[in-house]
Amino acid sequence: MRSARFVKRPSALSLAGLVLSACVALPACTVGPDYVKPGVSVPANFKEAAADGTAWKIAKPGDRASRGKWWTVYEDPLLNALEDVVTSSNQDLLVAASRYRQARALVEGTRSSYFPTVTAGASVSRFRNSGNKFGTPDSNIGPANEFQLPLDVSWELDIWGRVRRAVESSEASAQAFAADLETIRLSLQAELAVNYFLLRGIDSERLLLDRTLVSYRKAHELTINRHEGGVASDADVAQAETQLRTAQAQAVDLRVRRAQLEHAIAVLIGKAPAEFSLPQVGLESLPPVVPLALPSELLERRPDIASAERQMASANAQIGVAKAAFYPTLSIGATAGFASEKASNWLDWPSRFWSIGPAAALTLFDAGRRRAVSDQAQAAYDGTVAAYRQTVLTAFQDVEDNLAELAILAEEAQVEESAVKASRRSVAQTTNRYEAGAASYLDVVVAQTFALTNERAAVDIARRRMMASVRLVKALGGDWSVADLPAGETPIAAKR
Repeated sequence: MRSARFVKRPSALSLAGLVLSACVALPACTVGPDYVKPGVSVPANFKEAAADGTAWKIAKPGDRASRGKWWTVYEDPLLNALEDVVTSSNQDLLVAASRYRQARALVEGTRSSYFPTVTAGASVSRFRNSGNKFGTPDSNIGPANEFQLPLDVSWELDIWGRVRRAVESSEASAQAFAADLETIRLSLQAELAVNYFLLRGIDSERLLLDRTLVSYRKAHELTINRHEGGVASDADVAQAETQLRTAQAQAVDLRVRRAQLEHAIAVLIGKAPAEFSLPQVGLESLPPVVPLALPSELLERRPDIASAERQMASANAQIGVAKAAFYPTLSIGATAGFASEKASNWLDWPSRFWSIGPAAALTLFDAGRRRAVSDQAQAAYDGTVAAYRQTVLTAFQDVEDNLAELAILAEEAQVEESAVKASRRSVAQTTNRYEAGAASYLDVVVAQTFALTNERAAVDIARRRMMASVRLVKALGGDWSVADLPAGETPIAAKR
């Protein structure tokens, strides 16, 4: 007699475990190229760096830590206070911060594709089957009720790395937005400092014109007295008055430029122009010594370069996302719940139902759509490589431009200082000769005009030197470093 064999039906849990085990055993891989930062041509030194190091010095490891907020090197308490406000209150900066938060949220949304999607629902319906449908017993025609409480689970297995590449791309993109935020922050800080020193330069010109107007008024009065004494001519009086009124018009014109700069600073710090004003203080400081990074270090210190590099990484990952579309997708679906025709036994154990199983799909023909998407991703990556290299070249240009401007303006300032001293001596000598009757008033006017022109030129050079100093700090990346980028779960810029 043959023994009976009993076959046990697999339970839902054992079947699900079998499917999951098989999926885990599948050889997973990540398609698409792994990201490698493209090389760029980097010079050993900056061309315009001064050999004597009077305007700058090579930065040491401790320079960045000691500088902290870069604008403090100018030792101006009012500028320090304004910079602190622009960092927290500028509206353009808040817009950039919101874009970065959106990018971070997108990263979290992309990472959610690693996990299954679970949905639940409940439905109650009343229906009647067709009595003329073949195979429908009279007992099933109805009408009848149906109560359902399903729980659905769907999970796409990331066999070819599509999700991993998408997460890699979104993380790199979020880092690019973080670098863009720092680029805008640095630009606004530099713009504030430039406008501040522009305004201080105008204040110096106004103070110079105020002193000059006092001198011109005295000369005008002296000429009138000499005319009344029969010594000076009507032409001398007219020349003295013309010179006085011209200087007054120049002083009034400066008020327009100062008001506009004051309004611009107010908007930068997030205030209405009517709520902000700055006291009139002349420009007295000289450009500080700026620690100069090596060209190779510049790639790690400029946030715009970091942004361009992270955009390359994001575009590179998108190539993998496009290539994953050429491979089949494998997913697992599961449904479980309770269903019944009566509400009274809806949630009873016999009312349970379930189903589980894998599914695979492969696109066989799409008329070249996937190939076009892949080519588009490759072209987009090539564009980001070119943009990155152009950003690096522009960064080198920014540093060289401002190094050259600082060096040349320092030399020009020395020459102009000698010209100012010589013009002042000329005014004193010509005025003495005029009072002694040995020179005409036209000679005095010419000497005073040259003196005022040279003094205003000296103020303008001092103002341009401060502005070039700020632009050099900005070109060097301020006190930022690529290490300040937020890190993701995948190895990215700061860890490479």
